[in-house]
Amino acid sequence: SRACVLVGIGNLGSALADYAGFGTRGFEFVGLFDASPARIGQRVGELQVRPLDELEDVVAATGASIGVITTPAEVAQGICDRLATAGVGSILNFAPVTLAAPAGVDVRKVDLSVELQVLAFLGQQRVPAEVGESA
Repeated sequence: SRACVLVGIGNLGSALADYAGFGTRGFEFVGLFDASPARIGQRVGELQVRPLDELEDVVAATGASIGVITTPAEVAQGICDRLATAGVGSILNFAPVTLAAPAGVDVRKVDLSVELQVLAFLGQQRVPAEVGESA
C-alpha cells in the first residue's frame, strides 16, 4: 500500500482520514497532523492526531510518498513546502489556494465548490430536455 499523511484534521480532514475506501484501493494514512492543541491527541479511525512538529519525522520513518492538505488557505503553502522538503513527492490539495511546489513534486488541487458549479451547470443544461420530453 501507499503511505499517506494528512495535514488539517477539521471536518474534511477527519472525514477523509476515517474513510475506509482508501485502504481498499491501496492507500494507507500513516500520520494525521494538526496545529490545534484541541485536536492533537484525538483519535480519528485507527490513528492519533499528532502535532505538526512531528511531520518530517513521520514522513521519514514511514516513507510516506503522498501528502493530503486540508488546512486553511493561509497555511497551505507552508505545509506544501514542509511536505516537499520531507520527501513527499505527491500532494493532494483541498485548501482553497493554488500551491507552488518544487520540480519533482506533483500537486493536484481539488476545489469542491468548482465541482458543485460544474454539476449545477450540467443540471441546468439537462432541465429543458427533461421538461420537453414529459410534455
